[in-house]
Amino acid sequence: MNNYEYIIASLPAISTDWKFTDKGPDQILEEILSLCSESDHKVIEVLLEGLSDEKLTRDFYIKAASHRNRFIREYFLFDMNVRNAKVKYLNTALGRPADKDIMDLPSGEFEEAARIEGILSGSDILVRERAIDDLMWDKISEITVFNYFDINAILAFIAKLHIVARWYKLDEASGREMFRKLVNEVRGTFKGVEYDADKAQ
Repeated sequence: MNNYEYIIASLPAISTDWKFTDKGPDQILEEILSLCSESDHKVIEVLLEGLSDEKLTRDFYIKAASHRNRFIREYFLFDMNVRNAKVKYLNTALGRPADKDIMDLPSGEFEEAARIEGILSGSDILVRERAIDDLMWDKISEITVFNYFDINAILAFIAKLHIVARWYKLDEASGREMFRKLVNEVRGTFKGVEYDADKAQ
C-alpha cells in the first residue's frame, strides 16, 4: 500500500529560491525513494532519466509520450516544446532553416511559444535560463494543480527539487560558465556551423 500522505507531509515546502540546510538534494531524493513502492520507483526512474540532459533523445521523448503516467507525458511534452523553441530561436539567429535539428514528434499547439521567444530575446544568458526554469516550475505546478497525495505530487516535487538544486550549486560566475557550456552543447548539434557563445550574451 502506498503511503503518499506520509511521504508528501515529510517533504519541505520549496520555492524557486529555497536554500538547502542540513540535507542536500541527493539525500532528500534518497529519502523519498526509500519510502516509495517498487512500481513508483520505476516511474521516478523515468523522470530522473529525463532530467539528465544527455538522455534526452528522440527515443526518450517517444517513450515519455506513451507512458502510462500523466505527469511524465505532459511534463516531457512541454520540455520537448521548450527545447525545440530554443533550437528554432538559435536557427533564426544563425540564418538556418527554422525547423532544422528539432525533435519532429507530434506536440500539438505550444501555447507558451510567445513567452519563450520573449525570454530568449533577452541579452543576458543567465537571466534567460532562470526565466526558462521559472516557466518550467509554473508548468509543473499547472500539471499537478489537483494532485495532493499521489505519485504525481511526488514527481512534481522531484522535478522542482532538480531546478532548486541546479541554482543552489551555482554562484553567478560559475552559473555563467555553465550556461556558456550549455550553449556550446547546443551548438554541437549544428554540424559545420560556427557559433560564438560570447556574442549570444
